[in-house]
Amino acid sequence: MLQIKVNGGFDFDVVAKSNTLSVNGEILNADILKLNTNSYHVLMQNRSYQAEVVEFNSADKTATIKVNGNTYQIKAKDQFDALLEQMGLNDLNSSKISDLKAPMPGLVLKVFVAEGDEVKKGDNLFVLEAMKMENIIKAPADAVIKTIKIKPADKVEKGQLLILFK
Repeated sequence: MLQIKVNGGFDFDVVAKSNTLSVNGEILNADILKLNTNSYHVLMQNRSYQAEVVEFNSADKTATIKVNGNTYQIKAKDQFDALLEQMGLNDLNSSKISDLKAPMPGLVLKVFVAEGDEVKKGDNLFVLEAMKMENIIKAPADAVIKTIKIKPADKVEKGQLLILFK
């Protein structure tokens, strides 16, 4: 069973078994013709629909579809997602960080960010020279910079607190 949320507000319980599809307990009979990679023609209850999959992300279980010119945002949740949410484990993939410490001793050459900046995972934060090599230190997760405790030409020790995040 899937729980489907459409445009952030409409909820549907969908069960697909063999060749039948039921929505909120009601079995739907539809004739579906695939026109090309992302387009479909659907006949259901004596009505005709043109459907197009605009965007599909299987990892996030999200899709954007157009039906007769109207766009819908769809988010699906299966029984495993519901169980993780019930156990409070649904946000494990979104890392929460509070600070960044020096991974090695070195010399700060350049700082790319400022206090209050929003950074995404993988964004460049600063350049740390260690053993005559320049290392670009990147953001470990999405965050907002609260305090920067370094500036260019600062010498840092391994484990020293460099940046605090909100």
